[in-house]
Formats: sequence, C-alpha cells, structure tokens
Amino acid sequence: MDERKLSYLELLSELYPNIASASTEIINLSSILNLPKGTEHFISDLHGSYDSFSHVLRNGSGSVRRKIEEIYGRTLGAEEIREVATLIYYPREKIEYVKREKSPEEMDNWYRVMLYRLIAVCQYTASKYTRSKVRKALPADFGYVIEELITEKADIEDKEQYYEEIVNTIIRIGSADRCVIAMGHLIQRLVIDHLHVLGDIYDRGDGADKIMDTLAHYHSFDIQWGNHDILWLGAAAGQPACVANVVRICARYGNMGTLEDGYGINVLPLATFAAKTYKGDPCTRFGLHALAPMTQEDEELTVRMHKAISVIQFKLEGQLVLRRPDFHMEDRAMLDRIDYEKGTISFGGEIYPMRDMAFPTIDPKDPYRLTEEEELVMERLRHGFMNCERLQQHMMLLLNRGSLYKVYNHNLLYHGCVPLNPDGTLKEVEIYGEVYKGKSLYDAIDRYIRQAYFSTQEEKREKGKDILWWLWCSEDSPLFGKDKMATFERYFIADESTHEEHKNSYYKLQEDPAVAERILAEFGLTDPHSHIINGHVPVKKGQDPIKAGGKLIVIDGGFSKAYQKVTAIAGYTLVYNSHGMYIVAHTPFDSREEAVRSGADIHSTTKVVEMTRERVRVGDTDKGVRVKARIEELEELLEAYRGGLIVERYGGSVSAE
Repeated sequence: MDERKLSYLELLSELYPNIASASTEIINLSSILNLPKGTEHFISDLHGSYDSFSHVLRNGSGSVRRKIEEIYGRTLGAEEIREVATLIYYPREKIEYVKREKSPEEMDNWYRVMLYRLIAVCQYTASKYTRSKVRKALPADFGYVIEELITEKADIEDKEQYYEEIVNTIIRIGSADRCVIAMGHLIQRLVIDHLHVLGDIYDRGDGADKIMDTLAHYHSFDIQWGNHDILWLGAAAGQPACVANVVRICARYGNMGTLEDGYGINVLPLATFAAKTYKGDPCTRFGLHALAPMTQEDEELTVRMHKAISVIQFKLEGQLVLRRPDFHMEDRAMLDRIDYEKGTISFGGEIYPMRDMAFPTIDPKDPYRLTEEEELVMERLRHGFMNCERLQQHMMLLLNRGSLYKVYNHNLLYHGCVPLNPDGTLKEVEIYGEVYKGKSLYDAIDRYIRQAYFSTQEEKREKGKDILWWLWCSEDSPLFGKDKMATFERYFIADESTHEEHKNSYYKLQEDPAVAERILAEFGLTDPHSHIINGHVPVKKGQDPIKAGGKLIVIDGGFSKAYQKVTAIAGYTLVYNSHGMYIVAHTPFDSREEAVRSGADIHSTTKVVEMTRERVRVGDTDKGVRVKARIEELEELLEAYRGGLIVERYGGSVSAE
C-alpha cells in the first residue's frame, strides 16, 4: 500500500478507530444502498410569487396528498383527506381555525383523531429512510415523543395501549398543538428529500426576499441561476447597469416594495429626482404592469420613476457596450442613433419615428453622460444594494448553493439554453478573447460570476461584474437565448417588427431527440434515462412541456401572474421519486386563508414522464456512488487493521450517517 493511501486510511481511522466501528458502518451504508431513492422536487421561474411557492413547497407538488391517499384512500372520505392534508401544510393556522369552531371537549377528540392520522403518515413517509436520518430530521422540541410514536415496539405486548397513553398524555398536559405542528413539519420534511430551483426567483412578484428566507432554512436544495437572479447578483455587486435594470423592472411591475420593504433600499432620491425632472411629462410610454392595486398618486410617481431610471439605464448600457467592444453589443447603444431635432432614430438601415422625445437629461452631443443629479441617484442606489446586509446574505446563498447548471442523478438541470447553431451543433461564443462552447462555456461563465464577488484583483472583479450584465441580455448568453433585448424599441418605437426578439436555434430544435442527446453527452450523460430539465421560457397554452421524445422537460408554466394569460395555468413542477418522474400542472393559488378555512388546495394535474420497471434505489443515484466509494475505503481500512498496518483504538467516537 502506497504512503498516500496509508495516510488517508490513518485519517479515516480517526472516525472509525477499530474493526468493530468500521464493520458497523459498512453494514449501515450497505443497507442504505437498498433503500428507495429520496423524492426530488423541481421548481422554476418563481418570480417573487411567494404564496404559491410556499404552498407548492408544503404540499410537495401533491406528494403529501398522494401519501395520505395511499394510506387512507379506502377508509377516509375526500373531505377528511383534505383536512389531514391542510393540517400538514398549515398546522398552526389550521389548529387556530378549528379552535374557533369547536368546544374544548370537541377539540380533545379532534386532537386524538388527528394525532393518530399524523402518526400513520409519519410512519409511512419515514419508512424509506434509515432511523438515523429520520432522527436527524426530528424537531428538537418533540423529537423524542415523535420517535416513540412512529417507531415499532416489538418488545411491548399491548402496543395500542402504549401509544394511546402517549397520545392521551400529550392532550392532557396541553402539548397537542406543539406536537401536531412538529409532526406536520416533519412530514413536509420527509416527503421531499431534495429541492431543485431552476432559476428566476427574482422580479415581478413582491416575495422574492421571502422565498430566499425560506430556502435559507430548507433542509436540502440547489439553485440553477436564472437571468433575473444573475441581474440581482450584478446589482448587489454594484454593477451600475444591473442596478438600473433591477430598479426599472421593480418600477414597471409596481414592485418597489421589494426594494424598500424587503431590502431597505432607499428609492427616495430617485423619486425626488423623477418627480422634479419629469414634472408635467405624462410618461405615457412608461405605464405600469402592476400586479397589485395602487393609489393614483403612487402610480403617477412610479410612472415617472420608471421613465427616469429607464433613461439612466440606457445611458449606462451605452457606456458599457462602448467600454467592452469584445461583447459585440454595439447595436444596444441606442441614444447616439437618435436625431434629436427630427425626433427619429436610425438603426438596422431604417429610420423610425420616436414615440417620446422628452429627454431633459440627455445631451445630444454626449448622450451617454449622466447628469450630476443622475450620478447622485445612481450612487445612492448602488450604495443601497451593496450595503444591504440581508440582500448580501441572499446573494451569498445564491452563490454558495447555486450554479449555472447541475448534473444530478443522471439528469442535466439548467435555466436557459445551450447556445446552438441552426444545424444543432454547439455555438462558439467569445468571452474576453477566449472561445467556448457547450459545457466549457457554462464552466467559464461560472468562474467569471464568482470572480465578481471573490476575486482579490480589481480587474477580474470588474470583468466578472460586467459579465453579469452580459448574461442578462447578450445574444450569446445561455441564460437569455435571444438575438437582442428590445427594451428600448418597445418603449420608443411604434413599428412592432423592431420589438421582435428571435430565439436561439436551441428553441427551434427542442423537439429533436438527437439534439437533446447531443447536449446530454456534452455534459457527460449517456444514460438512456437521462433528461434535460429546463426553465426560462413559459410553456404556452396548448404546448406540451415534455419535448424531444421525453428527453427534455420544460417546467416554466407561469408561477407569476404576469405569464398566466399565455400559459393558462400557474406553473409546472416536476417530481422524481423511486417509481418514476411526473410533471405536475398547477392552477392558481387563492390564498393561505382559504386553504386553511376550506381545505382548498392548488388543483394539480399529473402527467407521467417516465416510469421505472424496478424501483430506483439509493445505490442507483449520485449518493449511491459516494456511499459505494466510502464502503470501498472502509473495506481497505479493515484490511489495514487486520494486516497490522494500522493499530486499532478503543474509546473513540463512531460517525454513522
């Protein structure tokens, strides 16, 4: 045995100091390999829709309801099943509601019935995990009690009396509320083993900060960045064009509350500037797409803020594309193409009339220069983004738990697209003088993103910050995937042909299984059961989210209300458990209050993507690969003990999963 291997085994012996402890862990890990794989939950394009996200997270896209029906489908009616489900989703709120409807005597009986039903669901959901993993998931307050209730007691003669005494005691001492709440949360925790968020947590809705808070406390998850998440990463890093874009989108959707209330970013300097500078300007091209009612006064001010920050954005973007000629985005510098006397703009070989020429802050001789007041507004906004502790914590969560793509259990996850040529081959993309394509493109961009935050060299940090804006709107960005972002044209040019954003060939070739297989192979996936799981572009009404013969699945179905007119639903999610893969279409969520009051759930339609002939075990997953590797190492450690290469020790600790 070479010295490096022996050194590693000596380190491993610190955890397993003798033959008995190493043998025990081998047996434990070998048993884990034969357990059913944990359920994966895939969700995408949340766009700040916190209430819908929270509900889908609590019900596991119908997984909780399915567990209840598997247990009680033949013994309980639909209303009773609905009540158990709601109690698991919202245990605290449901208890308070029931207390208002029942007498204390009725409550005791209700507690007794519900505790027994929750015990059964807990036992069923825990059955696919080791006792050690279940124990780690137990809440601190009631962990011991719940473990007693859900663990079979082979050495007790009268089991029913044993459990009945525990339940009666819980009710008698006034601990039923806490126990029910703890069990509801435990079931939610056990039903979903791992969550995948395929991007676009931010923008449009007002709950992105609450979504990030929820994820920060979630037991197991990863994030594949979306273009809107990248934009917020850029803004939080202080990239000026990203800051302006974020503020503009918040204004456009009447969502300044995310900035002010969610992150404490002061927009008063912008409001004051906009009210003064655009006073008397109706700003008709800057009407809002507000998702919530606003007062007339707030709307008029927000419209002016919308125009003010848009003009600042176009100036900053012009500065950036001129400073970074290697981005090849000169066509997005628009302000020097305007004839300020004639009120026209020239680009693409055509001349178009402008729909708005009220530009009090633009100097036609130097159109991209910010005025002193605009400079002050931007400096205040940048300072707010860069110095908001809560926002920076959320961005660190995005960076630490996120990436551009992920290969997980034989599936490839990403938000946008893999840039392709019209013939389906990988498109070459130049970034700062280097050419990349496919996986190498994703890996290079990932490095630049992290440099924006973590590099100690200013030049690398600035390149990383600018690439965040490039990712937001470049033709070659795998997160954008269109030939241009026609924001300026939609605001100022009536000819709708200029508004068209032509998608990358990836979207035209999505139905081709050969293209999907080629992309999978590029990322090292050749298993016949591998899939691409994709977000970003909403699946319109009448379209099938399952493409390329089942090799590619798009799960952006319109969580945000802004998209629901074209999707006709309120989001797709995906569930991958030990039996197969299911795509779930959701109807809009009314409210938490209605769910608690009537047991109303998001109505979900499930479609099977793929069923497995044999149940998928942990041994078939990425975790199984790691467990098998650890078993091999432990077996080598046993040989080292038995061969006298390492001396056994006693009294040391044993670490088991």
